[in-house]
Amino acid sequence: MFSQEIIDFGRKPNVIRDLSAYAGKRKQEIGAENVFDFSIGSPNVPAPKEVHEAMMDLIRNADPVAIHAYTGAAGDPSVRKIIAEHINQSFGDHVEPRGIYITAGASGAIAAALKGLTIPGDEVIIFTPHYMEYLIYTQAYGAKPVIVQSMEDTFQIDVDRFADAITEKTKVVILNSPNNPSGVIYTERTIKAVTDLMKQKQAEYGHPIFLLSDEPYRELAYDNAFVPYLMNYYDNTLVCYSYSKTLSIPGERMGYLAICKRCAAYRDVVDTCAGAARALGHICASNLYQRVIARCVDVVADVSYYKRNRDLLVSSLENMGFTCVHPDGAFYLFMKSPVPDSMEFCQKAKEFELMLVPGHDFGVPNYLRVSYCVAYETIRNSLPAFSKLAAAYGLGK
Repeated sequence: MFSQEIIDFGRKPNVIRDLSAYAGKRKQEIGAENVFDFSIGSPNVPAPKEVHEAMMDLIRNADPVAIHAYTGAAGDPSVRKIIAEHINQSFGDHVEPRGIYITAGASGAIAAALKGLTIPGDEVIIFTPHYMEYLIYTQAYGAKPVIVQSMEDTFQIDVDRFADAITEKTKVVILNSPNNPSGVIYTERTIKAVTDLMKQKQAEYGHPIFLLSDEPYRELAYDNAFVPYLMNYYDNTLVCYSYSKTLSIPGERMGYLAICKRCAAYRDVVDTCAGAARALGHICASNLYQRVIARCVDVVADVSYYKRNRDLLVSSLENMGFTCVHPDGAFYLFMKSPVPDSMEFCQKAKEFELMLVPGHDFGVPNYLRVSYCVAYETIRNSLPAFSKLAAAYGLGK
């Protein structure tokens, strides 16, 4: 009667949401100050004052009918123009307003792009560690996810493995930098190697291979780390962006899909992604928040909060004997499990009220994710619990 695959998607546990719910239950039982929830990537840094000022001004002074009316399906034309101008001023002359589609966060952009670009039987290359929903977005539309293991310890892309994985059926390659869950930023050398190979292969196969750049953490980079903008390296690029982290407004679900104007079959790509969004019901993003975005397109939340958290967490855990992948961006730490199965380790961590996400659904079962977009005091107060956890595995001796 129903698609078993879709039923399975609905029933498949989301380990992050389940762990967050468990943390909420424990907070009610023993007090929030005694539970150290590093499960979910929801920013704790307040939205910049410009966001609230823009919102209040619009509510008080804008036409009360106009701010709640429908916009065009792809978004208000003036807002799309502002976003396109911002991209071009920041990164080079890459987009035009008709190549911007305002979406429900980066997830809406990824879903529309994969629905539009792929047909059943196409292959989508995904590098570990990866955002777990990539698999669902890919499989739901009949394409096949091809998982390519990155280089352990650095989690830069292993170009030789990538070369082995790419085939004539490859339609899309997904990159996520700064990366969730590792915090790794792909170096320019990595990006050039990946895009050079893609150019070579699409010439060999005689059809475009699209690069889908998932960028919700683009501005969350530390110590002046360079985050390459992929349209500068590869024309067949679509950028999936979110304001959730940049402006600390994850619940408002605002993002966009940007299509490089030099993309092969550009008009068809624009129309197929718009058609996919329409088919998925992703039309007319919040009018009010589109207007807020238009006023705050150059604003970024204060990332120094996250850097402070990262520095304390990484140095403390490494001093305890844990092995960590140094995060240059985002607000996640990828830590190696002291036992091969991180599920076992994360279950043990719950005994100390530490909520850590095992790496299985990220494609790396011997690592785990620690989301440090929490209060600084939470990290500081969690350190004795981490120390007990380390001692339970004989670390730091």
